[in-house]
Amino acid sequence: MAVDPSANVHPTAIVEDGAEIGAGATVGPFCTVGARVSLAAGVELRSHVVVEGRTTIGEGTRVWPFAVLGAQPQDLKYAGEDSRLEIGARNMIREHVTMNLGTEGGGFVTRIGDGCLFMASTHVGHDCIVGNGVILANNAPLGGHVIVEDRAIIGGNAAVHQHSRIGRGAMVGGLTGVERDVIPYGSVTGDRAQLAGLNLVGLRRAKAERAHIADLRAAVDFIFTEGAGSVAARAAEAAERWTTPLAADVCRFMLAESSRHFVTPRG
Repeated sequence: MAVDPSANVHPTAIVEDGAEIGAGATVGPFCTVGARVSLAAGVELRSHVVVEGRTTIGEGTRVWPFAVLGAQPQDLKYAGEDSRLEIGARNMIREHVTMNLGTEGGGFVTRIGDGCLFMASTHVGHDCIVGNGVILANNAPLGGHVIVEDRAIIGGNAAVHQHSRIGRGAMVGGLTGVERDVIPYGSVTGDRAQLAGLNLVGLRRAKAERAHIADLRAAVDFIFTEGAGSVAARAAEAAERWTTPLAADVCRFMLAESSRHFVTPRG
């Protein structure tokens, strides 16, 4: 066990031999920290937090009571392979959040970026890749192998099906079931997600240029308007017609390899 002298470990906490506790980190009452866990400087486990498996937590991340991080994947194919959970810096992980280790089928890693907010009772399944500045509202689960790009927001009680992708800056409304890929900057709602428009609030908060938003609108309208060719073919054509950053990001996303179709506008 390597505990920095400036770390604060409560007497009731259990820290197994081999764990690494960084400078100024706090391990609160009744927490359990496994032998292969590494907590960076300033990490705070408030109380009753379980961190196990080969898990790293980045600098300044705060974890609230009853979160369980690094537990065995909820995948019947998992056979004890040496996988890991990597959590970045400055995240807020609220009460009852669960994040699982990766599996062999997903590259052995579940990865969380920096500056994310995981509200109470959210779940990050095995092999998920979550970017920076992502928000998951209360009770929102991510199935295995989900990709969530930077600054996406997933509303309360929404659920994302395994192997789906949520594009950068997208907004998933509360109570929405997502079974297909959500384009960057898209806004989706409904019992089964449908594309309701663009996340204009998020774009304005990000100070996106009006001309870039106009190009984004034009490209998305072109791609999802019924016409000759497939959606993928229209995305390829849009990539040549609109080259400003937001439109290009949508085209990049839509032309990438995926096992899912896309969430489309209401018919």
